[in-house]
Amino acid sequence: MKDADVSRQIQQMIRFIRQEAEEKANEISVAAEEEFNIEKLQLLEAEKRKIRQEYDRKAKQIDVRRKIEYSTQLNASRIKVLQAQDDAINSMKDAARKALLRVSNDKKVYRKLIKDMIVQGLLRLREPSVLIRCREGDRKIVESLLEEVKKEYTEKSKVQAPNITLDDRVFLPPPPKNGAVDSHEPSCSGGVVLASEDGKIVLENTLDARLDVIFRQKLPEVRKHLLS
Repeated sequence: MKDADVSRQIQQMIRFIRQEAEEKANEISVAAEEEFNIEKLQLLEAEKRKIRQEYDRKAKQIDVRRKIEYSTQLNASRIKVLQAQDDAINSMKDAARKALLRVSNDKKVYRKLIKDMIVQGLLRLREPSVLIRCREGDRKIVESLLEEVKKEYTEKSKVQAPNITLDDRVFLPPPPKNGAVDSHEPSCSGGVVLASEDGKIVLENTLDARLDVIFRQKLPEVRKHLLS
């Protein structure tokens, strides 16, 4: 074989090897590019997930803070409303107590009221012997009513009247000084307290006690009215 033919074959082999090398290099480059793009996308998605998770975490924190702030403000508003209700109710009760103090000013009306309260108490107790306690200032009124009370009790109950004793040693507290109903000192606007002879049954039938009962009964209605 001539040298020219040998040289030509060698050149062909070189071109073939070079072509294969270039094709292989291109394949490696394309594969590397694809792998790089895939890894880049994976990294990008991972970062996106981290960002979304961080956003969700902060959004939840903000939502929790908003709920806490709303709940705090709502509770504060409720407390203010309840306080305003209590202030209004206490003001109404104080006004009612002051009005009760004027009841005893009309002697005729107050005398009848005392008689009715004693009879009512006796009908509730139904005891053979009863002790009555009143304010010291009402002692003469109560003493003057005992016979009338017994008679009315007998007429209403159809039984003999009990033995009634007026406590002349211990009296109910006097009315508030200077009409100061908000004073912490014991006071009584009027009325009586009745007890069985052994003291086991006590019926407080004073104006203050009646007022407390009425307020307890009407309190839901009053609160509803204040909210409307």
